Amino acid sequence: MHKIQNKFPIAANERLCPRFYRLAVDAKSILKSIRPGQFLHIRVTDGLEPFFRRPFSVYRAKKFVEILYEPIGLGTRLLAEKKPGEFLDILGPLGNHFTAPPKGTKQVWMVAGGIGLAPFLFLSDELKHKGYELILFYGGRSKGHVFPMKEFKNNGVKTWIATDDGSIGVKGWVSELFRTLDPNPTTTMVYTCGPHAMLASVQSFVKARGLRCEASCEEVMACALGACLGCSIPTVNGYKTVCYDGPVFDIAEVVFS
Repeated sequence: MHKIQNKFPIAANERLCPRFYRLAVDAKSILKSIRPGQFLHIRVTDGLEPFFRRPFSVYRAKKFVEILYEPIGLGTRLLAEKKPGEFLDILGPLGNHFTAPPKGTKQVWMVAGGIGLAPFLFLSDELKHKGYELILFYGGRSKGHVFPMKEFKNNGVKTWIATDDGSIGVKGWVSELFRTLDPNPTTTMVYTCGPHAMLASVQSFVKARGLRCEASCEEVMACALGACLGCSIPTVNGYKTVCYDGPVFDIAEVVFS
């Protein structure tokens, strides 16, 4: 049986912009098995507080396995204090992954809100040499949530940015960036990750235009193995767990209330 729990050394832990950090672990034993859209479940302390692990989408899997995070709660604040050389107890890779764009796809949209940006650099790594036009639509609260996007641009990704306060890019929600566009449903594939309100907006948009779309859903998790049912979400086929049945779903399947 494949071992999913390991302790890996931290290779780097750096601030990318005022709000977001990137942490890299030297995890060669799982590096090649990770797919875009999967996540890691990380124990951030050896103590009892916080008790539960924290889930993080894999941001990149090249030389190191990387995650993107925002230090806002106790767990992520403790993670921001970690230094290179320290070890992290990690479960992963977990969950399913994004599927490849169907035959005939020419344009790939990645629609992200906030820390929902996390899985898309890895996805663009996988797609950059396959002839697709790659476009990232990203929405953040303010300029502090937006970093230079150099790595996305190096992958040939065109970036469109919106912020709630208009401090950079278009003022408004990420949906303001694409709502007037009319992509071809036979040649466009959409991937999305972010808060429920944003996913509901994307769902409405793609349904009206007949677009294919996969959504990576974010929920608080306890076990991350499908046992506790704490991350269950409503779907048209009943409740499903984000950790085990997801985190990636056909967006038409999910009920955003």
